[in-house]
Amino acid sequence: MGKDNNPIDNQINRRQWIFKASALSVGAVSSCACLGGCRSTPVTGRRQLILVPESREMALGVQAFQETVQNETPSQNARLVSMVKRVGQRIAGVAGRDDFQWEFHLIASDQQNAFCLPGGKVAIYEGILPVCVDEAGLAVVMSHEIAHALARHGGERMSQTMVVDGAKRVASQLAGKYIPDKQALLMQAYGVGTKYGVLLPYNRRQESEADEIGLTLMAHAGYDPTVAPAFWNRFGETKGAATAEFLSTHPSDQRRSADLLAKMDAAVQIYQGVPNKVGRGEEIS
Repeated sequence: MGKDNNPIDNQINRRQWIFKASALSVGAVSSCACLGGCRSTPVTGRRQLILVPESREMALGVQAFQETVQNETPSQNARLVSMVKRVGQRIAGVAGRDDFQWEFHLIASDQQNAFCLPGGKVAIYEGILPVCVDEAGLAVVMSHEIAHALARHGGERMSQTMVVDGAKRVASQLAGKYIPDKQALLMQAYGVGTKYGVLLPYNRRQESEADEIGLTLMAHAGYDPTVAPAFWNRFGETKGAATAEFLSTHPSDQRRSADLLAKMDAAVQIYQGVPNKVGRGEEIS
């Protein structure tokens, strides 16, 4: 029997073709979509694919923020509430988004968390404040989260999911047509490959980008940028056994601290040119 007629070889060839076609579909969808959805991020200038209108992002941000605030307890510490608003307003003042409806809230929770939704809706959890130590440390956190909104990372993630889901449908159709008995295996393999090969590294890139943009923001706002690496080192020490960076959506705290140090000269130069410096600001007891 000739090799071309060997059913085992034929099945292997079909499987290889399906994987190649699936990979090509991701590239094809991305390229076509990029013709109408490409933009560049602020500060870094990275090209990104965004298929979601910013107005839609902002509407979703308002809705999500309202739901979150309604389900959380606001902080009763007037001094810290005032500090969060003060730091936030200084950063918003150099963010270049006067169209955002900025809001800054401090939530009474021991979670070490913070976020900024599209449109400028910012929430800080009390649990992160001891790690911040002072206003400048708080500016590290807030500028990082605001950077996500400025770079439209949320819309980018939604767009990426749209592209990946489209490719999965192509793979599913191909699997069903050519090797129906291997459909479940193929989809499982493709899903794992997508999760660890595309989505997670892309998210780590966004986190590192938010660090860089945030460092620039806090320097422009008059906060000493040299505190940023120390903040991430402290934050890393407060956590338990860290997830391996390969399986994490965030860079390791050691990695981001080193990356920030590499970009510190430019940030310090910006900071030195700011007329009204805050420095480290008020301490957080």
